[in-house]
Amino acid sequence: MNASDEILRTTRLILTRVRPSHIPALIDLWTDPGVTRYLGGPREKSSLAADLEKTAQDPWTETYDLWTLVETESGKVVGHCGLLEKDVEGAKEVELVYVLAPQAWGKGYATEIAAAIKTHALEKLGLRRLVSLIDPSNGASERVAKKIGMRPEKEVVRPGGAVRRVYVIGLSSLDEPGCAA
Repeated sequence: MNASDEILRTTRLILTRVRPSHIPALIDLWTDPGVTRYLGGPREKSSLAADLEKTAQDPWTETYDLWTLVETESGKVVGHCGLLEKDVEGAKEVELVYVLAPQAWGKGYATEIAAAIKTHALEKLGLRRLVSLIDPSNGASERVAKKIGMRPEKEVVRPGGAVRRVYVIGLSSLDEPGCAA
């Protein structure tokens, strides 16, 4: 792995820019019905492969993106996590996203990487607010959001009709409960 591609490192995980060697594992992740159950379902393999190949060719193009999550000990790809720009009811937001492979579930990896991305976004990138858009049926993802200090703000209906709970964390006093905007 090229050290310059590394976004951040935790005790057990490395978040790195997408490389061509990561693509098969990321395709497996995004075409898995269990993994994508709360994310709109499995993606179509050929368009997904084309998107990932484009990202791998120039992984520095996007300011915010999903990056490859690698388990330090094994060197295996175990997720696709990061930051994505989103329009949420007309407001520009940056979403903290954590998608992990089944072999990584139950190890605390989601909390570990979400906390690290949150710190990276707020302290290193200077963002003042992050959101996570979570399917109300996805209790595991809600627990991760709460563990890293996010709080539920509201429910929204996304394009396509999916209901999502908006979890937020931020540095602004306007993000604190009870403060009026």
